[in-house]
Amino acid sequence: MGRIAFCGLGQMGRGMAGSLLRAGHALRVWNRTPEKARPLVEAGARLASTPAEAAEGAEIAISMVADDAASRAVWLGRSGMLDALESPALVVECSTLSHAWVRALSEAAGAKGLDYLDCPVTGLPDAAARGRLTLLIGGQESALRRAEPFLDAMARKKLVFGPVGAGTAYKLIVNLLGAVEIAATAEAMEIARRAGLDPEQVAEALGKGAAGSFHVARQARIMASEAHAENLAFSTDLRRKDTRYGVALAREQGVAALLGELALERFDRASELGFGAENESRVLEVVRNESDAQRE
Repeated sequence: MGRIAFCGLGQMGRGMAGSLLRAGHALRVWNRTPEKARPLVEAGARLASTPAEAAEGAEIAISMVADDAASRAVWLGRSGMLDALESPALVVECSTLSHAWVRALSEAAGAKGLDYLDCPVTGLPDAAARGRLTLLIGGQESALRRAEPFLDAMARKKLVFGPVGAGTAYKLIVNLLGAVEIAATAEAMEIARRAGLDPEQVAEALGKGAAGSFHVARQARIMASEAHAENLAFSTDLRRKDTRYGVALAREQGVAALLGELALERFDRASELGFGAENESRVLEVVRNESDAQRE
C-alpha cells in the first residue's frame, strides 16, 4: 500500500481521505482546522502540522480545498507540499480551480520533476465517503497509470479528457452549466408559486419532465420545501466561485457566456445577501427580491 499526503478535510475531503484509509493506504493529513482531522486520526491517519510535513516521504500528494488561494497556499506557500515532495512523487489536485491556476501549478510541479494530474471530482459528500465519486482527469497517461491504485479507492469511475488542464476545463464547463440550471430553476419555482401552483407538485414534475436534470430535480425539491439550510451539500459561495472560474474559462476560449454571466450575477447577489454558507438553492431569494423590485 502507498504513502499518501492529503490536504483539505472539508466535507468532500474527509470522505475521500477516509476511503483511502479504508483501502489500506498509509495516510498523513493536514487541514487548516486540525479538529476536522480527528475522525481520520482515530481511524489510523497521522496528523501533520504543515502541508510540507504531510508530504514528507509521500508517493502521492492530494489536495481537496476550496479555491485557487487555498490551493496555492497548500502547494506553494510557506511549508507547502511542493517543497517536501521528491521525484518520482505524484501531484494530484482534486479541487475545482481556475484553468489558469491549474496550468501554473502543473508547471511548478514539472519544474521539480513531479508528475501532475488535475483530477476534480463530481459527486455529493455521501459518494465521497463511500468511494463512489467520478473523477474528471487531465494529465499524461503514464502519470494516470501510477495514480490508479490510489484513485480507484476514491472513485467508481474515471473520465480522462486529455492532457493537463482538460479535467479542470470539463469540470468548469459542467459547473457553469449547473449554475445556469439552478438559477433558471429558481425562476421557474418562483413563477409557479406566484401562479398559485403547488410547489411540491411542480418540483416533482420538473424533476421527471423533459426539462429535468440532476440539478433541476434536487434544487426544485429544496426550493419547494424552503429547506435551504438543511443537508448542505454545496454552498452558495462554492457555486459562486465555480461559476466565476467557468466564466473566466469561457473568456479564455473566446466564448460569450452570457447566460453564465447572468447566473454569476445571481450567485454574487445571493452571497451579498448573506446566504453564502447556505445551500446554493438560496439563489431563489435573489429572484424573489428582483421580482418584488420590478413590481414596485
